[in-house]
Amino acid sequence: MHDKPRIEEALDVLRAELEVGRSTTELTTRAAWLAFMRFARLRFATAPTPDSDGLLFQYGTYAFSGRPMFTVDLTRQFDISDDGGEHDHYVQIHCELRYECEPALDALGSSNSWFFQNANAGLDEWLTAMEGHLELLMARVPSEVDVYEEPV
Repeated sequence: MHDKPRIEEALDVLRAELEVGRSTTELTTRAAWLAFMRFARLRFATAPTPDSDGLLFQYGTYAFSGRPMFTVDLTRQFDISDDGGEHDHYVQIHCELRYECEPALDALGSSNSWFFQNANAGLDEWLTAMEGHLELLMARVPSEVDVYEEPV
């Protein structure tokens, strides 16, 4: 028996981290990032394969909800295996932070970066590098926050 949380608990774990001591209406980018870093450092009960537990940091201006918004998507991806231990699908846990478009944000363009817990060393270095992309946003409160899980 291990004491790592199960993958099925990941969405609730992230939501709990995001809500520690605040309501979502006062959730700054900095608070969301700190919550995501705590979530990223927590190891879940995953298979010991290189791509079983991945972190994705991505941003850009997108119109997913109908109108263009600058979106920062903080994602954790888990490999889900079938009963025989073979890959079946992935589950992604997202924390999307959306901001009204403005020239300074649009000028950032878009970017994405992956980190895999079982394949890469240096999680803290990766998190520090990703945090550098958020400099313009740290003190801001996103216009919208969406926390959800999806199979991919």
